[in-house]
Amino acid sequence: MMCRKKVIIIGGGFAGIQAARRLDPKLFEVTLFDKINHHQFQPLFYQVATSQIEPANISFPFRHIFRNEKHVQIRFAEISHIFPDQNRISSGIGDFYYDILIIATGCRTNFFGNHNICKHSFALKTTYDAIKIRNHTLKTFEKIISLKEEEREPFLNLVIVGAGATGVELAGAYAEIRKNVLPKDYHRIDFSKFQIYLVEGSRYTLNTMSNKAKTASEKYLREMGVQIFTERFVTAYDGNILTLNNGETIKTKTVIWAAGVTGNYINGLPHDCRTQTNRIKVDRINKVTGSDNIFAIGDIAYMETSKYPKGHPQVANVAINQAKNLTKNLKRIFKGQSPVEYEYRDLGSMATIGQNKAVVDFPFLNFKGYFAWFIWMFLHLMLILSVRNKLIIFINWAWIYFSKNSSLRLILTDDKAPCHENQ
Repeated sequence: MMCRKKVIIIGGGFAGIQAARRLDPKLFEVTLFDKINHHQFQPLFYQVATSQIEPANISFPFRHIFRNEKHVQIRFAEISHIFPDQNRISSGIGDFYYDILIIATGCRTNFFGNHNICKHSFALKTTYDAIKIRNHTLKTFEKIISLKEEEREPFLNLVIVGAGATGVELAGAYAEIRKNVLPKDYHRIDFSKFQIYLVEGSRYTLNTMSNKAKTASEKYLREMGVQIFTERFVTAYDGNILTLNNGETIKTKTVIWAAGVTGNYINGLPHDCRTQTNRIKVDRINKVTGSDNIFAIGDIAYMETSKYPKGHPQVANVAINQAKNLTKNLKRIFKGQSPVEYEYRDLGSMATIGQNKAVVDFPFLNFKGYFAWFIWMFLHLMLILSVRNKLIIFINWAWIYFSKNSSLRLILTDDKAPCHENQ
C-alpha cells in the first residue's frame, strides 16, 4: 500500500478550501487548520454589516464542508510558529508534523501603524467584524433618538476610508438604507442630516478598474448623496474627530476602515521571503522562497511574473486557481513528473453600488448599470458554497428589491448581567 504524504493547510479561505478539496485522497492525508470553525464569504461582508443578509448565509462550517472527505481532518486552532528545518508547526493545541505545508492565511486590515485609528475604527475582514459594524450602527441610531439636536452631529456622520470595491459597496448600501429603510424605523430622526463620507487617497473611486468604472461609480455615489473626498488621507482619529491630511476634520462616531491590507504572516519562515506588506514570496509553482516543501497560495502569496511584476491582485479568482494548480502539481511531483507554472488569467473585476447600479470590467468589455448589476449578482451567487445558501440569499435579494426593506436589523450583543441569589 502506498504511503500517503501528510499535508497541513493553514487557512480555510478560498485558497485553503480549494486545496483541501482537490488533493488526491489516495496520495495525501490532509489536516486543515483555522482559528475559526467556518469558511467566510468575504465579498458579501458588507451586506451583513448593512443588515441585508444574515451572517449564517455566508458562513460555512468546515466540518460540514468536508463531512464526506475522510482524508481531511479539521483542527480549530491558531498557528503561532513554523519550524521549517523540523517540518513542524506549533499551535494552541500542540505541535504537528508535516511532509508538505500549504500556507493560505490570507490578509487582514492594514492600519499603517496608526494605533489610534486601529483602536477606534472598524475593520471589515471577518464575519464577526461585519456583525460588530451592524450592532454599532443600529445602536447609534437608537442613541440618536435620545439626544438633543445639537448633540447629534457626530452620530449622524459615517465615514468609510478607502474607495476600493469594499468601500464603494458599503457607501452605496448605506445610502440606500438611508433613503428606503431608516426613515421608516426612526420617525423622529431627520435622515437628510445623515452624512456618508467616502475618503480615498488616490484620485478616483475604484482606482484599479477601468476609466469607465471609475467615472460611473463616482457618478452613482454622488447621485445617491455620498460625499466623496479623493486625494486625501486620514492622519488621525480619536473616536470623536477624524482628521485629514489637508487639515479638514469630521466629527464622527463611526469610521469603517477599508483602506488596505497586510498579510497574515506566521513567524518562522526565512526572513528574505517576506515582503514589506507581509506577503510570502513564492516561485511560479507557489513554492516558498528557500524551501522545498512549503507552499503559499492566495492573498498571502507574492508571485512576480512578466504580466504581474508587482504580484497578482488579491482576489478570489487568483486564490482558487493557484490552489487548483498547486494540487495538480503536488500530484505530478509525487509521481516524479514536472510541475506546471501558474499563469493568472484575468477574468475581470466588478463592484456594485446599489440596486440596478454596478460596474463590470471584462478583458474584452466594460459596462455599467442594470445588466452589470445582474451579472454581479449571478457570479457572486455561483461562488456561494451550498445550494441552500444560494437560494436563501437570492430570496433575500429579491425581497429587498421589491419591498425596499429587510427584517434583519437585529442588535446582537452580550446582555449577561451578574447573577444574584435569592431573587
